Amino acid sequence: MSPEYLGLILLAALLFGIFVGFPIAFTLIILAIVFGYIGFGGKVFYLTVLQILGLMKEETLAAVPLFIFMGHVLEQAGLMERLFKAFQFVLGGVRGSLYLGVLLTATVFATATGIIGASVTVMGLLAVPAMMRSGYDVRLSAGTITAGGCLGILIPPSVMLVLLGPVAGVSVVHLFAAAIVPGLILSALFIGYTMVRCYIDPTLGPPLPPEERAASVGAVVREFAAGIVPVGFIIFASLGSILFGLATPTEGAAMAASGSLLLTFLYRRFTFALLRDAALRTLQTSSMILFLAVASNIYGSVFARLGTATWITETMLSLALPPVGLIVLLMAVIFILGWPLEWPAIVLIFLPIFLPVINKLGFDLVWFCTLVAVNLQTAFLSPPVAMAAYYLKGVAPQWDLLKIYRGMFEFMLLQLVGLALVFLFPELALWLPRVLFR
Repeated sequence: MSPEYLGLILLAALLFGIFVGFPIAFTLIILAIVFGYIGFGGKVFYLTVLQILGLMKEETLAAVPLFIFMGHVLEQAGLMERLFKAFQFVLGGVRGSLYLGVLLTATVFATATGIIGASVTVMGLLAVPAMMRSGYDVRLSAGTITAGGCLGILIPPSVMLVLLGPVAGVSVVHLFAAAIVPGLILSALFIGYTMVRCYIDPTLGPPLPPEERAASVGAVVREFAAGIVPVGFIIFASLGSILFGLATPTEGAAMAASGSLLLTFLYRRFTFALLRDAALRTLQTSSMILFLAVASNIYGSVFARLGTATWITETMLSLALPPVGLIVLLMAVIFILGWPLEWPAIVLIFLPIFLPVINKLGFDLVWFCTLVAVNLQTAFLSPPVAMAAYYLKGVAPQWDLLKIYRGMFEFMLLQLVGLALVFLFPELALWLPRVLFR
């Protein structure tokens, strides 16, 4: 059997193992070693060691646990609660004010934390009781909370972009800059959609009763100052310093993690229990991501050594499709993979298979990676494995899961509109990196 066909069997075995439910990281390592030994003998063990050492030297990946730690600390610091309350005070007399408050709060906090589970969970805890008291529509409420919470995976600093950069061989700083405008466009699409729906049908999101609005202008100013200023400090400490060349992504992440701890002291929320919980959750999340990175690196090197990646590239290029058609095909494959798989598996396992095609076609990698990031964000809202639905169901058990799915589906369509805009107008992703780094 030729090595190329052996690699195809290796890929099929991986897909089978994933769908059966085997742990992905261990499946990757075992399959890579077994098929590598069959394909080229004992050299697979040397290849494994070299790939592990090579990944350990990737300094940018040190930003992953730091950004995750920052997100977990901020989640427990109570800043999102104060910011949401401030928006609730200001917008109380507007139709759909709670929808608007959720989306604006989620957009602001997406720049401070890229942890989807934390964002959806906290926004659900804050918004669901108020929405139920005010008679808001369950479907639109669920879609708003889950879509807003998922903005954190795209708007920098995003853990996914930190991982995507080294995999694609693209500067993480350039990816941060490229993702800002698409992220804000998605937020604007969500806000516009909910406001139009509430304007057409006021029963979907009536104004808040007077007792839930601000008692005075001073109360609004105090809540805004308490919610916006600290987040602005975090953004300046991390994202600003990275984009303006004052710090590397790892250094910016370290400043952000330190700043989040400082804020817990200033708000008198710091406890050793908080620190311990944030550290343990950071260890769990970052260990999963980085161990998967090691495993996929080994798998990818064996897959490439067998020649299957080159064979797939040549086969795709030989299809009777224009270059744009191939991009559409790849986006469709990534979108479908996003239903059963989490984003780390897609970025680390399947993206390296597609990258040679993009390089051969001569497309801008920053633009392509931005498309992938928007596409993977869409996967969080795509049933049946949309994790955002289960995060929300956990904090709103009284809401029917089918209604949550239906609400998410509406916003998933808006995500696809955003993806189409970035696809048709590449400058939406490339303009800001060109301005900042020309």
